[in-house]
Amino acid sequence: MNEPVVPTETKKIPLILRVYGTLCLAAGVLVLLLGAFLTFALATGAIEVERSHNVTLTLILTIVQIVLLFGSAALFVVFGLLMRHNKRRHVAQLAYGLIAVEVVEMIVEIMLHGFGENLLSGLVQLIILIVIASTIDPTLISERRLQRRLRDLETEEAAEAGTLGRAKGDRGFIELDFFNLFWVFVVCCFLGLVIETVYHMVVVDPGVYQDRAGMLFGPFSPIYGFGAVLMTIALNRFYRANPVIIFLVSAVIGGLFEAAVSWFMQTAFGAVAWDYSGSTIFGLFPDPIAVVFQGRTSALFMCMWGALGFVWIKLCLPWLLRLINLIPWKARYSVTAVCAALMLVNGIMTLQSLECWYERESGIQPSSPVEEFYADHFDDAYMAHRFQSMTITPEDTARVPDAATTASA
Repeated sequence: MNEPVVPTETKKIPLILRVYGTLCLAAGVLVLLLGAFLTFALATGAIEVERSHNVTLTLILTIVQIVLLFGSAALFVVFGLLMRHNKRRHVAQLAYGLIAVEVVEMIVEIMLHGFGENLLSGLVQLIILIVIASTIDPTLISERRLQRRLRDLETEEAAEAGTLGRAKGDRGFIELDFFNLFWVFVVCCFLGLVIETVYHMVVVDPGVYQDRAGMLFGPFSPIYGFGAVLMTIALNRFYRANPVIIFLVSAVIGGLFEAAVSWFMQTAFGAVAWDYSGSTIFGLFPDPIAVVFQGRTSALFMCMWGALGFVWIKLCLPWLLRLINLIPWKARYSVTAVCAALMLVNGIMTLQSLECWYERESGIQPSSPVEEFYADHFDDAYMAHRFQSMTITPEDTARVPDAATTASA
């Protein structure tokens, strides 16, 4: 006689996993209590910390590591409670999140202390979480497989109908999902770099080639990629609007974005990649936009952003959507996931290399494996050659103490 099938959610989680969940709960509570005590001690002055104006990559990563520690502790408390209450589905879902946090923690640990025995506990924890996420709730895995098949079926039908990637109803021209926006970013990073390089060779410094790349690897200029994503999101519903409206919206968004990026680069790294100070309107009077924004953008370039926005939404976006759809629909998500991971690594390494370049220009010596790595593989000569349009001036950042502070110290 066959035994009745017991629903997965009503089955008791194995004792060994419940014990593990209890340990996670206890460890998480202890870490959070320690964090609360340290926070109180720092706030009341019971513990004094030596303050330094040298905000280095090592310090930034240390702060990130502390935040991750307390964040993961809170998640492990919830994880342990769910395990004790036999919430298999929620345990599996949270386990996937904890896997991501654990991977990031291990990467930060490698950056700060290198490879060694320091990674063993994290590796063991990661293996346990992978096993739990993969086995504790088979119904969740089945549902995700079914959802993936349904999504693939919808994608195939849209591809056959010629509407793949198009927005449904009156939501605009293009579907604003991660897949479309990521490839908008990548393609425009490349096209923007090409346009800027040609403009520099023809107009700014005729006949002279200058590498205008904005990322550590590849022919990419991320300001154009992010700008295109912003334009796409802002103008998606305007693709049938009056050309003047499209032009004005694009000019404002592009100009503000360009000024914000310039401010961030100079404030954070002392890096100046463009400066429109001294620009004029037809050579008659100073450009008021350049004056207001201290040379971070100008009327000419805002007009260029406006024109690019119009051309983008009317001509380029339909063409780009057709180009994106050349990616085989069966591989579109896996290919995009891999490329997105590579682009994320490229972006993070770009910021870290700029930070280490700034530190070396400031006379700060490498103090961790990650800083030594960039000093060895991406030294000042490499960075100056890679980012030919960029200069690092530590005195221009908001991270250098003023003269009065230095004198009193």
